[in-house]
Amino acid sequence: MTRVDFYILEADQPKSREQFACRLAEKAYRLGNSVYIHTRDQKQASELDQLLWTFNQGSFVPHAIEGDSPDPEAPVLIGHTAELTSTNHNQTRKVLINLDQDVPLFFSSFERVAEVIDQEQDNKSSGRERYRFYRDRGYNLENHKIAS
Repeated sequence: MTRVDFYILEADQPKSREQFACRLAEKAYRLGNSVYIHTRDQKQASELDQLLWTFNQGSFVPHAIEGDSPDPEAPVLIGHTAELTSTNHNQTRKVLINLDQDVPLFFSSFERVAEVIDQEQDNKSSGRERYRFYRDRGYNLENHKIAS
């Protein structure tokens, strides 16, 4: 069964969710896991694409963005579609980082889901809804408070 981790960010800074998502993607990549980062729209996907190049001077996270002729073998793929396709998912992807306001329909095809919640009111509210969704369906939930 899919394990779901909620990362509650105490920092109240712009783009803290995206910065943390980059750190999670880097960690998962270094541990040999492939990652799909699910964003709310194309704009956020593009911003995350740029951020993955610059969030940490000493790191390199090979990634592709969905729709840009993505390499299906890219360790980190960024997208925002409602359904998985052969180009944005394959059997080896283990970690889903969700930055959308809703639970992706395909979440259960991953071993782990990371939900990143910051202090922005809409994100907190939708995060509570996603937590209830997973809990009510019996998923293993872990909470992590991340200090600023």
